[in-house]
Amino acid sequence: MTDARPIPQPSSPATPAKRWAYVIPVAAIMYMLAYLDRNNVSVILPYMDGDLELSNADKGLVGGIFFVGYVFLQIPAAILAQRWSARKTVLLLMVAWGMAASLSGLVQTKSQFYVARFVLGFFEGGVWPAVLILLASWFPLRERARANALWMACLPLSSVFMAPLSGWMLDHASWRWVLVLQGVPPLVWAVVWWFAVADRPAQARWISRAEADHVERSIAADEAAKPPVGNGSYLDAVKQKSVLVLIGVYFFWITGFYGFNLWLPSVIKELTHNGSSTEVGLLTAIPFTVALVVMVANAAWSDRTGRRRQAAAVPLVVGIVALLLGQAVDGALPRMLLLCVTAAAVYAPYGPFWAIPGQLLRFEVVAVAMGLINALGNLGGFAGPYLVGWLTDVTGSSVTGFAVLSGFLAVAVALVTLGLRTGARPVRRLSECAAEGA
Repeated sequence: MTDARPIPQPSSPATPAKRWAYVIPVAAIMYMLAYLDRNNVSVILPYMDGDLELSNADKGLVGGIFFVGYVFLQIPAAILAQRWSARKTVLLLMVAWGMAASLSGLVQTKSQFYVARFVLGFFEGGVWPAVLILLASWFPLRERARANALWMACLPLSSVFMAPLSGWMLDHASWRWVLVLQGVPPLVWAVVWWFAVADRPAQARWISRAEADHVERSIAADEAAKPPVGNGSYLDAVKQKSVLVLIGVYFFWITGFYGFNLWLPSVIKELTHNGSSTEVGLLTAIPFTVALVVMVANAAWSDRTGRRRQAAAVPLVVGIVALLLGQAVDGALPRMLLLCVTAAAVYAPYGPFWAIPGQLLRFEVVAVAMGLINALGNLGGFAGPYLVGWLTDVTGSSVTGFAVLSGFLAVAVALVTLGLRTGARPVRRLSECAAEGA
């Protein structure tokens, strides 16, 4: 259903390039800051030294409860972005999450820490679908996986830069000050976002009229080629089998993804025999550097071939094997190499996966579908970290927890390969879209 024949490169007209240099970097830095405030806790938890008396299950709950709050604004923010303004929606959320992130450093009890993480997730939750709506207004379908992946490259890139930063800050300040200070950059970047980003090409001052018309004609042709969904209502869109399958895929994939991400610094700390926070932060950056390269390469292959399904499923199979082998081998170097492979595998599907909804659904309903996929799928972000922490407490080892994460990734692979098998429609060439819109 999501596979397609190879897509030749367009011959003419030349594809405008400015939007790649303006839209993607500003959005990527914005979400890097969001991801920092989401994942800094994974670096901080091993060094809290019992301040809040957190067990491993409690630590898993601290990481996971973020995603309970994350659910609530997914669909409202997606609708606001589509009907009102993605630019303004993200701006408001950016200010709110920056303040919430700083306040989380002032908690005095673990119950307050849970609440603070929930509130942070609540405000960050609407950003992801709002930015996907923004990108859908700037990049035609045949470029969508690359645009998504280059923006989503902020996820591993954030860990590459921010994990060492958090580790270094922990060597010079308390974990409370680290959380307070890391909530400030989103408030500063909100100013850049306001002046640099436009909702559509026609509203941007830095793009020529010819370029704006070219992009908007291409996107209009993409929309015209999509079949109608029932009477065009949101309910008709989300009742489609493909949307329900994508929710399932995302939930099981994200359970494994965040279960791995939250506990990665703890595993590396163990490999270094309780190394310093700076050392652990620097080593944690290595798997995410590998993930960044593989993620962008996989998205480019997906756009070139149109094979979205394989681009999502194959990396997850590799991730399952690496995750299981990592629990079976001895030695710091082999385990570190397998952590790199696992990180690359769980990040690689991002660009192709999020290109699928836009390929299947018209713009007026895709916002709600993407919001629902992200909202329900990200509940896996609660399940994964908590399962690993709880099973570690029960068994005294992380082996069982990571084996369970592998099982969740296997279900995601099964859903991709068996649930998205038929009804393929090729992604259209930019040259074809432009010719029809001329």
